Amino acid sequence: MDNNASLQKWKELAFAAGLKNVYPVYIKTAHNSELWDEDGNRYIDFGAGIAVTNVGHNHPKINAAIKEQVDQFLHTCFMITPYEKGVQLAEQLNALAPIENAKSVFLSTGAEAVENAVKIARAYTGKPGIIAFKNAFHGRTNTCLGLTWMEHYKNGFEPFPSNIHHTPFPVEHYGITAQNSIASIETLLQKTNNIGAIIIEPIQGEGGFHIAPKEFLQELRALCDKYNVLLIVDEIQSGFARTGSLFAIDHYEIQPDMITMAKGIANGIPMAAVVGKAHVMDAAKSVGGTYGGNPLGCAAALAVLEIIENEKLSQRAVQIGEIASKLLNDLKNKLPETVGHVRHLGAMIAIEFFENGDPTRPLPELVKTIRNKAIQKGLLLLSCGPNANIIRLLPPLTIKEETLKEGLNILEDIIVSTSTAHASNQ
Repeated sequence: MDNNASLQKWKELAFAAGLKNVYPVYIKTAHNSELWDEDGNRYIDFGAGIAVTNVGHNHPKINAAIKEQVDQFLHTCFMITPYEKGVQLAEQLNALAPIENAKSVFLSTGAEAVENAVKIARAYTGKPGIIAFKNAFHGRTNTCLGLTWMEHYKNGFEPFPSNIHHTPFPVEHYGITAQNSIASIETLLQKTNNIGAIIIEPIQGEGGFHIAPKEFLQELRALCDKYNVLLIVDEIQSGFARTGSLFAIDHYEIQPDMITMAKGIANGIPMAAVVGKAHVMDAAKSVGGTYGGNPLGCAAALAVLEIIENEKLSQRAVQIGEIASKLLNDLKNKLPETVGHVRHLGAMIAIEFFENGDPTRPLPELVKTIRNKAIQKGLLLLSCGPNANIIRLLPPLTIKEETLKEGLNILEDIIVSTSTAHASNQ
């Protein structure tokens, strides 16, 4: 009996049609960077649940921390009767974030973190306007969808909040320079005095793994200071050692006013945070949520921070990125007719496919074929980008080198065969 197939039929009857799944593959067990489905098939995980299981599946220290907390209590509501693990975690995040004199707020999801960062910014500045970026993704709640750029997440859910503006994100190979973007933002700031904050992903996630240039973010910080605007950095996908540092913003030598965190913070337990400058955070007189900073999330997050430090996972992210990017850049040189661009910061890695070096001719069907062939060969891949023409690699940072290379070899074989077939059909 094909359990995957029967479960997919069951799922389609039980769930709303809008809750889609990329693969009709139902996971039964997982360990480190490997998954096994209900039919016994093994997969190398190059997605990590969208950058959530950064310290791998079923890490014994995570499991032990959760089990210990289960035996103590599951919920009291931090806003009513708090607990030591929550305070301990806040203290550690405040110290680790690149923000002097920081304070924290705990929530349950990345979207809640973004919503609360916006609320805090408005409370502090008294100005409702927010600048976000084209191709940004900040979540699926109403305010977050207003900040998000890509239409396929937004269609049918209008209207969105007012006072949200979008400006170009700098991507050199799309012809958008850092100075183009800065000029666009400053023009907007000069036209209106109601902008309270700018929110940016240092590396756009769903938008294509585009990496903000260092000089751009430094100029953006200066621009925020000039116009008395807060800088919110969305690290929901890029945080917790993924880019070779605990936070991607560590690479830019600036202090944001707030950082939003989720995904990798607790390795799969729903948990999120906003960490920001104390005087900014204290401006909002009512924040939180029933499950915000839940005991299991706090216990898991404390274990995550310990694992990242003890197992040197930031350094490991750099090694993973170097190994993967070397192979992918070799492919780019061999297959210029389809492989258009390779980029990475640590273990946040992208390979973009477009026709004969022309970014205006994306190849989403080729990416779909690569992804479908990969799952058949035991490799789980994710795509991204507004044109769905980018493969993103997010392996757990604990992946063994032989498993990483096994997965990359599978990917290489598929890219070569599909690119060859594509070229022959032109």
